[in-house]
Amino acid sequence: MNITDALLGEHAMLYAQFDYLQQATPAADSLAAVRSLAAGLTVTLAHHAHLEDELLFSALEPYMGPMGPLAVMRMEHNQIEEILARITAAAELKQAQDLLQNLLQVARGHFAKEEQVLFPMAERALNQGVLTELGEQWAQRRGVYVAR
Repeated sequence: MNITDALLGEHAMLYAQFDYLQQATPAADSLAAVRSLAAGLTVTLAHHAHLEDELLFSALEPYMGPMGPLAVMRMEHNQIEEILARITAAAELKQAQDLLQNLLQVARGHFAKEEQVLFPMAERALNQGVLTELGEQWAQRRGVYVAR
């Protein structure tokens, strides 16, 4: 499995979580409930972003440089982290709900850029051996077995 396939699989799982949160957030009746909804996403997105940055972005940097698409992706990772922190710090239910809904929109847009721009660029810039090696590193970090 190559790294872009692995990350696309993670996106699919996160999209399912986003769909659930989009429905559950308006029904949340307390600040604690919204924070609880966001808490699971915080961990999942942090791990996902860390693996993208450490494995894929680092491998692409010699070909693309630190600016351009990689800078945009990293900036959006930071933006997502900031929104999650603002949800935790929110003082009012409506504010937290709005922030979580905004986060879902930002994350979906970010994933679309990766899927439509960055991943195809990675598949052109990196040879199949490198993509596969990065996929194996991803599997090892995730603790999953990938048959060859």
